[in-house]
Amino acid sequence: MTARSGEPLTVVGLISGTSIDGIDVAAARLCAEDGEDGAVALTPIAEAEIPYPEELRERLLGALPPNPCSAEELTRLDTLVGQSFAEAAATGVDLAGGADLIASLGQTVFHWVENGRARGTLQLGQPAWIAERTGLPVVADLRARDVAAGGHGAPLASTLDQLWLRGLAEDSGKAAVGLNIGGIANITVVRADTGALAYDTGPGNALLDLAATEVAGQRSDFGGRLAAAGRVHSGLLDRLLTDPYYAAPPPKSTGKEHFHTDYLRTHIGDLTLSGEDLLATLTELTAATIAAECARHEAGTVVASGGGVENPALMRALAARLTAELRTSDELGLPRAAKEAYLTALLGWLTWHGQPANLPSATGAAGPRLLGSITPGAHPAALPPPLPAVITRLRIAPRGKTR
Repeated sequence: MTARSGEPLTVVGLISGTSIDGIDVAAARLCAEDGEDGAVALTPIAEAEIPYPEELRERLLGALPPNPCSAEELTRLDTLVGQSFAEAAATGVDLAGGADLIASLGQTVFHWVENGRARGTLQLGQPAWIAERTGLPVVADLRARDVAAGGHGAPLASTLDQLWLRGLAEDSGKAAVGLNIGGIANITVVRADTGALAYDTGPGNALLDLAATEVAGQRSDFGGRLAAAGRVHSGLLDRLLTDPYYAAPPPKSTGKEHFHTDYLRTHIGDLTLSGEDLLATLTELTAATIAAECARHEAGTVVASGGGVENPALMRALAARLTAELRTSDELGLPRAAKEAYLTALLGWLTWHGQPANLPSATGAAGPRLLGSITPGAHPAALPPPLPAVITRLRIAPRGKTR
């Protein structure tokens, strides 16, 4: 049975990553294509990054473990983040010239993993504010169902990567790896003949951002300048690499509840090194842990996206360690800075059309699941009939125009 093309939808995707810099917004046109292979076409329309107000960003960072946080503060933050996401959604709708649906992955503040299993996950950003501001239906809370089904609720990028990079793996005969370097780095290993495997490799920018704040009082190592001025401290790198997380088998996930300021200070211990050397060492840690996992899967191509791609020092360190070809998602038609926002739009579209949106081989869930909860907009939610065929491929169409 073939998937009917149906009506194209304009979907605005929203996400704020573990770096907590702001809200990534992407507007896309999505439509199931006629044919036997169950393909969906995603046409990028527009993308933007909306910074958090500085006070809100500081409060969100202050709410992260190991800091204490009250129920009162979480409630206030849920509202403030929801209102910020609502304004970001309105921006996305304006950029697209109108939209049909909003999808939000919210702001993760805690990911509860115990004995190698995810027990819960918390994303702030109440979707009712988005629905009230835009009048559009909102698909949100996209991780919880996968966790309830025994999965990690992450990395959900595996859904997009499996659909998108399958053809690349088929053409090359080698694994294609989708790499996202946000606060946490994650990979999706896509092969032509087996289901994808995806997991968090460890810190992406998380420790780098903490060190840049301590060393230079800035949010991150802009342009990798601090790291480029330093040298790798082999003793500290060896200490960091002993973290049991790296040896744990996938599926697995992690976050800033693990890689935080106290973690970094504990590992530095009695070592003496300059701020530049610290940044160089942490840059090498991110590159080494990513490259080791790509080598383990004998990757032929690594397609990178996320904020870490904007760090030349990190990209140089990664290229030096990889045995695979390193490309960016831009080269394949998907803007690297907004890939996860386009992922969110895809997840919302799949849920809206009755399609499972998790990848059990990647997250560890017991099986495919419909993800998320739907908050109606100004009118009753009228979902289309579920597509008659499972979506198996994603085609990135040339950048579209507003309608």
